[in-house]
Amino acid sequence: MAQQHPDPTDPTAQAVTGDALAGYLRARATEFLRALRTHRETGGTTAGGPEESVDAALLLRRSARRISASLHTFRPLLDPDWSEELRPELAWLSGTLKLEHAYEARLERLLQALNRLSGTAALPPRPVAAVAFGTLSAGAALVPADAGPPGPGGPARPASAPERGSLTVGAAKAGALLERQLTLARTRAHSTALQALGSSRFHAVADKVALLASEVPLTPHAPGAALHPLAAAAEERLTQAVTALPLLTAGHPYNAEALVHGLSPDPSPHPQDGPWHQVRLLLRLHRYAREVLHGGNSPVDVTLLTAGQALNRHRDASEAAAAAAQAARTPRIAPATAYALGVLHADQRHEVEAARFAFQQAWQKQTVGAS
Repeated sequence: MAQQHPDPTDPTAQAVTGDALAGYLRARATEFLRALRTHRETGGTTAGGPEESVDAALLLRRSARRISASLHTFRPLLDPDWSEELRPELAWLSGTLKLEHAYEARLERLLQALNRLSGTAALPPRPVAAVAFGTLSAGAALVPADAGPPGPGGPARPASAPERGSLTVGAAKAGALLERQLTLARTRAHSTALQALGSSRFHAVADKVALLASEVPLTPHAPGAALHPLAAAAEERLTQAVTALPLLTAGHPYNAEALVHGLSPDPSPHPQDGPWHQVRLLLRLHRYAREVLHGGNSPVDVTLLTAGQALNRHRDASEAAAAAAQAARTPRIAPATAYALGVLHADQRHEVEAARFAFQQAWQKQTVGAS
């Protein structure tokens, strides 16, 4: 079947040169400066409305990620000293700005899972600030049920009444403990982000991006050089990383070995997660390279989009499981609370496996479509 759009990594396709890279970087730098201006006008607070402040921070992150990724993928066409100095600073900024939102989303995910596992109706999506020890407060009643709502990996999960009863005893206190810990982490991340945006380090980054908006330091041969080989190399790195994944294991919705490792008392990151996180980063680099080749208007590749969403779910579930495990290590918690956190941890590790299975299915479609 003929493709609707030419393959942007096909060397025989119409040449896209370094001039296009310069235009893309200038556009992203302009977005960055516009978001920074909006953020400064709101003071990083709710003075200009919470949605406006959040949108400005998200756009800062979005622009910083794309500039940093382009500097990495197309670095042979850019001044090496300049790009190697700016790229890690943009990565620092993006990582700092993402933490507050990450803690907020993680808490919401865990509270939703606790409600589902204990048999209550799923909570509608809402800001974490509005939770405030509500549904899962120590005095809340979690009503047992025969099964929770369908999860992303398939149909509803059956559970016996005794198991639900045991979980209900500790779920409320587990939720309150998670809320205390993650709300504190979110507050600290917010303070860290505000300090970062007022630091001399950030001002130096902003100055470099401001210069980028008007002049891109390309190498002498870059304006006429083709971008396709470098974009193809980014795609090849992604393909090699996916090939190294245990997709045969991911082809089964239940991976007992992963659950056993996940229950280890070792607080280090889960040993099976690292390669999957790396593939997620390489997939993002591939997507951004496509954006450069299409001038920021890359056509939507549904299979790549689905694969990326699966890897995002994988990361979210992995980090949520780690948060549940960390909460379970809190000294002197009640056995019922520890039990609820253990069930929650196992549930999120199952979500990890479901996400891997979904990625495997999406990638198979991507491979078939490319053949």
